[in-house]
Amino acid sequence: MSFTAEDFQKELNVSRETMEKLKQYDELLQKWQKKINLVGPATMPDRWRRHFLDSAQLLPLIPEDAKIHVDMGSGAGFPGLVLAIMTGMEVHLIESDLRKCLFMREVIRVTGANVTVHNKRIEKITDIKADVISARALASLSKLLDYANSFLKKDTLCIFPKGKRFEEELTELKYVWYIKEHRVTSVTDDEGVVLVIRGIEDVRETARTSDSA
Repeated sequence: MSFTAEDFQKELNVSRETMEKLKQYDELLQKWQKKINLVGPATMPDRWRRHFLDSAQLLPLIPEDAKIHVDMGSGAGFPGLVLAIMTGMEVHLIESDLRKCLFMREVIRVTGANVTVHNKRIEKITDIKADVISARALASLSKLLDYANSFLKKDTLCIFPKGKRFEEELTELKYVWYIKEHRVTSVTDDEGVVLVIRGIEDVRETARTSDSA
């Protein structure tokens, strides 16, 4: 049995107003998916679990005082656009595919979400400092932190859902980045986790600084 919008609302105790906006998002997703490949076609019958719940599970991990959220490689808006609708916080969605950006802008127009869509490559954006950074199914952890580097402040929190290979990615990461990480069990992937990362330092930059001292 698939996980429905009603299941989503009940499990997360979502208000009626917020739920209406998420349903508008879902209606647009179904409409646009027929024309462009926004998400994997096989995931559509269970989209409320695979995309909406998978995005919403990040919500309890976001600090209450966070103001600016950057979502990298947003695709069809998961998780950043879902979180924007549910929190009202300022969210920046970065996506290089123009068609997906047009879709997200239509969702924003209909729902009134506090979101800016950047139709650019991630590395081309250097003027935003984020309290929270997210990305879903975009790249390896090492590459994600390369992308995130220009958005980092001292206390920036990165929240990355990861599949069963996350241990390998963490092992590869230690040669490039120093991090403090916390693992939260994924509610949508029995083999996956949500990695909550802070205290990020570039090991290569630290080594260069030491060599020049």
